[in-house]
Amino acid sequence: MTQTTETRVAAEPADPVAVSTVSTVSDGHETQEAAVILAQARGAVDPELRRAVESLPGSIRRVALYHFGWEHADGTPAAGNAGKAVRPALVLAAARALGGRPEQAVRAAAAVELTHNFTLLHDDVMDRDATRRHRATAWKVFGDADAILAGDALQALAQRLLAEDRHPAAPAAAARLADCVVELCAGQSTDVALERRGPGEVTLGETLAMAEAKTGALLGCACALGGLYAGAAPEEVEALDAFGRAAGLAFQLIDDVIGIWGDPARTGKPAGADLAVRKKSLPVVAGLAAGGPAAAELAALYGQPPGSGTESAADLEAIALAVERAGGRDWAQTEAADQMARAVHQLSRAVPVPEAADGLLSLAEFVTWRGY
Repeated sequence: MTQTTETRVAAEPADPVAVSTVSTVSDGHETQEAAVILAQARGAVDPELRRAVESLPGSIRRVALYHFGWEHADGTPAAGNAGKAVRPALVLAAARALGGRPEQAVRAAAAVELTHNFTLLHDDVMDRDATRRHRATAWKVFGDADAILAGDALQALAQRLLAEDRHPAAPAAAARLADCVVELCAGQSTDVALERRGPGEVTLGETLAMAEAKTGALLGCACALGGLYAGAAPEEVEALDAFGRAAGLAFQLIDDVIGIWGDPARTGKPAGADLAVRKKSLPVVAGLAAGGPAAAELAALYGQPPGSGTESAADLEAIALAVERAGGRDWAQTEAADQMARAVHQLSRAVPVPEAADGLLSLAEFVTWRGY
């Protein structure tokens, strides 16, 4: 997808950061810049992550090393696919944007990445997702109990990294990350509860709130931690948090679109995986809430129990087409653009100099408007 930011900044034309992003194309220079930032973050944070994971007891360490892509299931070394490092990159970019020294925030960045992977291990178990990053998920290989325990251990490692960090911002960062984990758990609890309801019993407002808690909260926390390590003022830290939350919600909206219409070669998951389990993703709920014949058709299709893997590709394509006819796809993409406009506005409050905000903007553009 080639997407300009012109529509995203229209809501806040007076903001210097917003004006600086008009007509930027996300699959050109902006994406290249983000790729460099992500690679640098991965290089800075991976050694800290490896040290932390290697400190775990044997059986838990094995699961964690597999999950991060550093080992195969049999314990032999693997090339590694630990993800894009978006969240640690946000920590380091936020510290830089507020005049701090990113190298001093590496432990905080690693703590955020450990927390993120704790949620992935648990989410895969609860959602019964069989693949992640183009390989079997940890619970499929090692069982539910080992995957859950490995996730618990990663969360503990995150807090230990901050507890041992001598930076003056570390205590505030630890408290903020702990609060974020509670919010993440609340969001996941809501998600599970929503999945138990019928298609017509879920509102768009509560689904958006759940998505902010599950996805936006940690991206906001990552940006806030970078601000804390830069010695930012409280109002700047809160604006960074708001930026990350809005960008995170935009990310979730597009991720939900990818979950329905994405290319399995890029996503690492089967086509239509979210539809196969009748996941109440944002495009689906928006389509159901739209009213009219198309929404009624979608409700009828989504009200049928999941096929337990017996549905054909044509069946899933029919449901995807129903979501699109009901307006779910268009709404999700438009709402993602609106959330990005809010993110840009919040960033201009924290970082009034456009050039200083370039790294954070590039990352937000990358994670939100990546192709599918």
